[in-house]
Amino acid sequence: MNSHELRSIAGLIRRNSGKVVAFTGAGISAEAGIPTFRGKGGLWEKYDPEELATPQAFFRDPKLVWDWYLWRMSIIARARPTPAHEILALWEDKGILKGVITQNVDGLHQRAGSKNLVELHGSIWRIRCTSCDNKVYLGFGNLPERVPPECDRCGSIMRPDVVWFYEPLPRDEWMRAEDMIRSASLLLIIGTSGLVMPAATLPMMALRNNATLVEINPEETNLSSLAKFRVREGASRIFVDLNEMLEGIA
Repeated sequence: MNSHELRSIAGLIRRNSGKVVAFTGAGISAEAGIPTFRGKGGLWEKYDPEELATPQAFFRDPKLVWDWYLWRMSIIARARPTPAHEILALWEDKGILKGVITQNVDGLHQRAGSKNLVELHGSIWRIRCTSCDNKVYLGFGNLPERVPPECDRCGSIMRPDVVWFYEPLPRDEWMRAEDMIRSASLLLIIGTSGLVMPAATLPMMALRNNATLVEINPEETNLSSLAKFRVREGASRIFVDLNEMLEGIA
C-alpha cells in the first residue's frame, strides 16, 4: 500500500476517534506464531474439525479433544501479543478505539491490555462444566492439572469454554458485539477470512449503519468487496505505520 492511502486511513481513524471498532480474526495472531484455521497451512488442512471441535467429538472421546487443546494451549502459551495487538490496546487507552470484537480464543488481546473486548468464540484459557454453570478461568499460559478436568462443584467433566461447530454464540457476547457495531463509524477488519457465521455478518451490519470499512489482510476475503480500503499486508507493520502517522497528526 502506498503512503498516500495509508495517510488516508490514518485520517479516517483520527476523524472517527472514539467510534473506531476493530474486528479481528486468526490472521492478527498468525504473526505471533499461532496457526490459523482456514488460511494456507491452517489447522483444518491437517485435522478434521468433526473429530476435534464439535460437542459430539468431545463426548465421544473427551481425552482426544483435550489432548489437542493442550497442544494448542502449549503453542499459544509461548506466544506474545504482536505490535498490532499492542497498538489496538494503546488506541483504546487513548480513546481512539472504542473496543475490539475478536473471533480468536487465544487471549492475546487481553494480554496486550485491551479492556473493552468481546470474545465471540470464547477463551481457550477458560473451562466450563458440561453439567452445571461452573466456569473457571485458568489464566494465560496455565494448563489444567489433569484431563479431562473435573468440576469442583458437581464432579462432571469440564471442557474448553470455546464455541465449537454446531454451537450457538454466547448470547451476551453477541449482544455486546451488536451494540459495539451499531456505535461504530469506522470498522477495522483485521485478519479474518469472513467465512465463519454469524460473526461474518457484523461487517455487513456496520455497513448498513453507514460505517466505513477498512480491511487489513494479506489475502482477498469474502469481506473485501465491502471495504473502502483494502490493505494487503500483515497487520503489525501497518499498525506501526498508522500509529506513527497518528502521532504526527496529533
